[in-house]
Amino acid sequence: MKNTKLLLGLAVIALGFTSCKDEKAEQAEKTVNTYVMYVDSLGNVAAKDAKENWQGIEATYQIRNGEAQAALTNMKDNAKMQERLDAANAKYEALKAKVESEKVAEQKVTAVANPKQQLRNTLFGEGKIGDDMNFDWVNAANIHRVYQQFVHAVEDNKDKYSREDWDEVKLMYEALDSRKNTVEKEGLSSEDNRKIAGLKLKFAPMYTLNRMGAKSGEMKRAKE
Repeated sequence: MKNTKLLLGLAVIALGFTSCKDEKAEQAEKTVNTYVMYVDSLGNVAAKDAKENWQGIEATYQIRNGEAQAALTNMKDNAKMQERLDAANAKYEALKAKVESEKVAEQKVTAVANPKQQLRNTLFGEGKIGDDMNFDWVNAANIHRVYQQFVHAVEDNKDKYSREDWDEVKLMYEALDSRKNTVEKEGLSSEDNRKIAGLKLKFAPMYTLNRMGAKSGEMKRAKE
């Protein structure tokens, strides 16, 4: 009798473990299916809406993708689910590449249509500074490189700039200097500060002389 009760007890425990495993596998499958459906739904989002909301889309994708990857560990035979996950990943990456390509194309069109934007792209990099004049991306770790690119870009193009171009260059330079004042309080190293000071010394006379030359050239052409 005791043996019978013991066997029944073990059977109940085994059944409990099996049920628990089945529930985990079922939940894991639901998680993967939800992820796959999310990626599929992105294909129905209008291109304009996708570009405007891409940051949120990317954040949600990372969360759901992580959940789906973790869920596979709870599935004993997950080969088919892994295939579905891989296919969804590839579909998302294709969509991401398309959105990013369209963004770059739009930026190029904007630069051609807007000479000031084209100048800013040269000074700071493609799309780094727009009409909002936001320099928050400049920090203690990269500000020296930003100054380097700025000064070298001015040096390379100084003979092409009009007086209006030089005015825009000065405006951007002053905005970068303003950002430097903030960055100095956030841990700018003394070495980078010294290098930036050298770049500023190089820029100042280059700006003064070349802007004067551009103005004189315009006045001469006007008289002719």
